[in-house]
Amino acid sequence: MGRKNKLQKFSDMETFGCVLQYPRHILIEKGFPYKGKWNNDFFAHPNPITLELGCGKGEYTVGLAEANPDRNYIGVDIKGARMWKGAKYVEEKGIGNAAFLRTEIELISQFFDAGEVDEIWITFPDPQMQKARKRLTSSRFLTNYRTFLRPGGIINLKTDSPFLFEYTKRLVETNGFEILKITDDLYGSGLADPVTSIKTFYEQQWLSRGKSIKLISFRIGEGCIIEPDCSDMEKDDYHSEFGRHSLNNA
Repeated sequence: MGRKNKLQKFSDMETFGCVLQYPRHILIEKGFPYKGKWNNDFFAHPNPITLELGCGKGEYTVGLAEANPDRNYIGVDIKGARMWKGAKYVEEKGIGNAAFLRTEIELISQFFDAGEVDEIWITFPDPQMQKARKRLTSSRFLTNYRTFLRPGGIINLKTDSPFLFEYTKRLVETNGFEILKITDDLYGSGLADPVTSIKTFYEQQWLSRGKSIKLISFRIGEGCIIEPDCSDMEKDDYHSEFGRHSLNNA
């Protein structure tokens, strides 16, 4: 029954106008037609573009799009069966400023031209405690994001992971990036607002287990991005009961 349901979701995704599916082999075979043309040829609205990387079920992408009709939002993930929920909602509600891109995040720079993206949200990614290069806030990924993020564009990380939060904080401080907002307890700090209070499925699970939510928002500077010294950092002392979603296949 589960397999049939998953196959039905994949079939639905093929018909959704808000979904673009470009796994690696499709990208190699066909290329991507909207690079540098998202607003003119896809959205038909010249509004700032925000990405949600590792969008899972798409709750943040949908919530942001509904709250801000004067901006365009794109949720990115490789897991089509998860993405189906958000995409189906967008189709049913006729939300014109939200889209979903199914691909590996390591390929993301092949979908956007220089300066085409205004802001990035990274919501509850796998902290990848063993491999720094796989962390979605690592120097490797930030260097990639910078190729298409406009000068002064913002990156937001929302996470339950003390390890990933501290790692990202150290990377930002090591490289002298501008911190716009930072807290290790979003809902206890008074910093939560309608945007940062949008809750994904995974966030609700972590909150139900008494975990505090961490947020850091920053701007990437110029020059070579240096990895921080993390030799003294402790790893997270808990694991997901429901399975962390691995957000990239790097």
